[in-house]
Amino acid sequence: MRNEVRVRPVERGDREAWRLLWDGYNAFYGRSGPTALDERITARTWEWFFTPGSGVHAFVAVREGQVVGLVHYLFHRSTSRLNDVCYLQDLFTRAEHRGLGVGRALIERVAATAKEAGSSRLYWTTQETNAAGRALYDKLAEHRGFIVYSREL
Repeated sequence: MRNEVRVRPVERGDREAWRLLWDGYNAFYGRSGPTALDERITARTWEWFFTPGSGVHAFVAVREGQVVGLVHYLFHRSTSRLNDVCYLQDLFTRAEHRGLGVGRALIERVAATAKEAGSSRLYWTTQETNAAGRALYDKLAEHRGFIVYSREL
């Protein structure tokens, strides 16, 4: 089907399309212009996807032959679980493809991958103001009321 969303591991040839999505994701969270990420972080993040043992993984969503979404995730231990958990760190869909199942397909692919890897939980965070994202997330997961604190070191 032409409008079908296909999710697959990121490939080296996706660099340009991934970078546009990555820049959009970072801009959404206020990291653009003078507050943009250091270019070395972007370069390192990209390389992690292709470095065995880095622990950072990525899928892209393809629709109508175009890369239209990304998701990055990693596994880690938890002091409250016997099995690792999976943290979905970054999720972004091109604006014109939102509401068409791209975000859902990316999350479901990470969930299936985490389950297959033996993880006991998938979780992610977002800003309170991300109403569109939260509308989807509320359908796919349980908001347990946690508040995230962050301290730069």
